[in-house]
Amino acid sequence: MATVILVRHGRTPANVQGILAGWTPGIGLDDVGREQVEKAGARLAALRLSAVVTSPLDRTRETAAAILASQSRDVALHEDERVGECRYGDWTGRSLKDLSKDPLWKVVQGHASAVTFPGGESMPAMQARAVDAVREWNARLGEKAVYAVVSHGDVIKAVLADALGMHLDHFQRIVIDPASVSVVHYTTSRPFVLRVNDASGDLATLQRRTRRKRSGDAAVGGGSGDA
Repeated sequence: MATVILVRHGRTPANVQGILAGWTPGIGLDDVGREQVEKAGARLAALRLSAVVTSPLDRTRETAAAILASQSRDVALHEDERVGECRYGDWTGRSLKDLSKDPLWKVVQGHASAVTFPGGESMPAMQARAVDAVREWNARLGEKAVYAVVSHGDVIKAVLADALGMHLDHFQRIVIDPASVSVVHYTTSRPFVLRVNDASGDLATLQRRTRRKRSGDAAVGGGSGDA
């Protein structure tokens, strides 16, 4: 099936200030963030993307625009709320320092599957919608597709946890930095996680990988199909 490149948006003023932005409108990238996504776009220029799917928030749309600008041909852009940020409800706009004093904070860190944000959504619901979105885009774009999904840290961690067969309660063990790239190749048998939180690796090999024989199983011993 398809290969999805999960790209977190670049740095924002909220990231610097330690504010939980959530779905707050009007939060774009700062100067560092714009530089980060230009570099990310240049890295993805080595790939012939089938599409770019983005969260509808400003910071992800700016990141998606940088990726599209680096492509050598026209690539379709799609917005999908299902890969949008977790809806943090009453936590939105508050400082992480203050939130860390809330009893719910420890639950978020160690038992995410039990969390429903006050006035917001549950973390399992966030994971379910994001995973459903990726799998539906896989089917829509086809098994040869290599496409980007531009999203947010918690959402990307939740998708990766699913691909790794990891319980949501452990998803905080995954680190996803601004403008980083994580890659999952989906097959008829299982997903294969090829990269996590990658900020500098050569991505051209991903295109070559998709042109190889698609058996749906990893090579014996190597686990990646590579010698």
